[in-house]
Amino acid sequence: MRHLLRSALLLSLLTARASAAPVDYARQIKPLLQVTCVKCHGASTQKSKLRLDTAAAALKGGKNGPSIIAGKASDSLFIQTIEGTHADIPKMPYKRPPLDSSQVALIRQWINEGAQAPADEQPSDDRHWAFVKPVRPAVPAQASENPIDFFIRARLAKEGLSPSPQADKATQIRRVYLDLLGLPPTPQQVDAFVSNASPQAYLDLVDEAMESPHYGERWGRWWLDQARYADSNGYSIDAPRLIWKYRDWVVEAINRNMPFDQFTIEQIAGDMLPAATEAQKIATGFNRNTQINQEGGIDPEQFRVESVVDRVATTSTVWLGLTVGCAQCHDHKFDPISHKEYYQIFAFLNNQTEPTLKVTDLSFNAKTVEAEMKQLEGKITTFIAKQQAVADTWEKELGAASKKLLTKEALKALALPKAKRNFAQNRLLFAAGAGAADQAFRALNERYTELDTLIKNGVTTMIMAEMPQPRKTTLFIKGDFTRPDVEVHEAVPAMLHPLQPTNAAKPDRLDFARWLVARDNPLTARVIVNRVWQQYFGRGIVETENDFGSMSIAPSHPELLDWLAVEFMESGWDLKHMHKLIVESATYRQSSALLPSTINPSPSSRPNPLTFDPKNYLLWRQTRLRLDAEIVRDTCLAASGLLSPKMAGPPVYPPIPEGVLSLGQVKRAWPISKGEDRYRRGLYTFVFRATPPPSLSVFDAPEGFSTCTRRIRSNTPLQALSMLNDAGNFEFAQALEKIIQRDGIATAFQRCVARKPTADELARLGQLDSLTAARVLLNLDETITRE
Repeated sequence: MRHLLRSALLLSLLTARASAAPVDYARQIKPLLQVTCVKCHGASTQKSKLRLDTAAAALKGGKNGPSIIAGKASDSLFIQTIEGTHADIPKMPYKRPPLDSSQVALIRQWINEGAQAPADEQPSDDRHWAFVKPVRPAVPAQASENPIDFFIRARLAKEGLSPSPQADKATQIRRVYLDLLGLPPTPQQVDAFVSNASPQAYLDLVDEAMESPHYGERWGRWWLDQARYADSNGYSIDAPRLIWKYRDWVVEAINRNMPFDQFTIEQIAGDMLPAATEAQKIATGFNRNTQINQEGGIDPEQFRVESVVDRVATTSTVWLGLTVGCAQCHDHKFDPISHKEYYQIFAFLNNQTEPTLKVTDLSFNAKTVEAEMKQLEGKITTFIAKQQAVADTWEKELGAASKKLLTKEALKALALPKAKRNFAQNRLLFAAGAGAADQAFRALNERYTELDTLIKNGVTTMIMAEMPQPRKTTLFIKGDFTRPDVEVHEAVPAMLHPLQPTNAAKPDRLDFARWLVARDNPLTARVIVNRVWQQYFGRGIVETENDFGSMSIAPSHPELLDWLAVEFMESGWDLKHMHKLIVESATYRQSSALLPSTINPSPSSRPNPLTFDPKNYLLWRQTRLRLDAEIVRDTCLAASGLLSPKMAGPPVYPPIPEGVLSLGQVKRAWPISKGEDRYRRGLYTFVFRATPPPSLSVFDAPEGFSTCTRRIRSNTPLQALSMLNDAGNFEFAQALEKIIQRDGIATAFQRCVARKPTADELARLGQLDSLTAARVLLNLDETITRE
């Protein structure tokens, strides 16, 4: 039901955009007909001898006469049937959800405007456009023009629009740094770029940024959103987990520019590669990022199945851009994916065990861990001493039945006189009895146990491993794991390209991984380049970036999308190449400002872009984007001079507001990091799924419960309150205050927003004391926005 509502909303949004401008048949009408009408009135089926897969066919009509009368919507048979006003023909679509009022209004407007459509329109394939392999469109040989600009500017010219002028150089360098590195440039870097008149300066800037190790941190976070990465198990207990080695693998792989097809294969089935390396096994942590339910009394099989369900949904969304999960209980309502095909995909991901792997980690510092354990030991000993009377009462009243529930180690400790019990035995007994219900104690004890395990076992990470004997996979009636039906075997949906298994008799997870990135796959390359594009412009070429199926919004620039998809594959799945193509384009380098020179209100025959395309679907300007949550923090850290460049390693615990970790079912420890770990990038902050750091949540960071393919950008008072009052942000302001006192307000201003302040801005800031000025600078909208 949620998917149906979402799909209806998306189509409504598509149609609502048309009222102020002429209707675009290719972008707004044809996709609507494809979704609602072509199944019964297309190339393979023509009920009532009517075809609706081209405008010409719709105008011609069927056995009941012309379907559309150009310029006369109310007299058109098509309108009468979709509105249900025809005396003899039932309301259409037949036995399917009706079109909503905005969709009907859009079609009415198109007809009344003359039912205009391209003269060379070809009948659409009965298959949805995204299920057809992309073909590279031709681009005229113009050496001076980036192919991206050819497609964007051709569309602008068609609509009578002009692109915006290029952004100023300070804006350009800040945009490149924030988009590629997630960090702002220093004043020295800005000044050097602004003063460099060489036409090669911008290209050199891009190359330099892409060679920085911080590139992997910035784009690693983009991938970790999709991998639903977090540092805890989820559900109500939400205990900590060790999987940060997977996070580091992602960052390192992106920095090495690992080809995306290999990047995919190692995450889905790295353990199955010949002579799999430790790193390839670590990569399979992608599918260990599922939640783990540790509550008492649960059915383990139920939640194992839930994990596989999550893996099917995540894999199909991340790589295919499809809502395959909708077929868990029944055939997909809109896309050609059957209930059986869902469980055939399920079978690929149902034959694994979920072990932990002890890994090599040269950064592991046992002395640091032991020092923290010593501090915890003192706190726990003090806590137990204060509660000794309660502990004595519990021990005195412990009956035979209760003793049977204790571990052998606890019983052994209980048999000793109190004076002879060591710290470990006292801790064990208190945890089993008097301290079991006490949250301050449980948090301390859990952290001590976590560190004790780390000292004994070393660094571990969660991986996947194939079972020697596969599980039997069946359909589940209505998706209920307690109602198994017929057995199914591994296979892929028939509407997509065929699987090429190594062993035809038994395709496996490695075959499935290779199928995802096969050159014949019509979806993966499109889906990934669309998500990359989305990061740079705030919206994908396909706006519904997580759904390329029949209910998706049609691409705003379909030829460009296919050109990019083919280029991605033919470049050897080279992500850095795609990034360079985008950031070196004139489209990307445009100003985002709404200035008179930008909106081009010249001759009356030319449309005003603010009226014609107010949401900038045609990219006649750049888009202002509020920074991602982690980059908000990183920008403030960098501006204040506190940022630690340290990469990789265990997650860190910067200051957070008191009481946050008491909001979940179990209060968790938050050992505030010391030294440079206190000032590391937001990528490395420990995230509990149930109680994430507020400074990340308030700026819309995902919590890791499910895959996130697009972050929302909300605008709430809590963001301002957090920026002003969060302990970490106040610390950043104090550090920036010292920079103001040492180097002046103008330098501090430039550290925050890259440009130099105007005389008026400098005068107004000069009226404030240095700490207040620092807080103002860090809280500017411009500071947390990418222009």
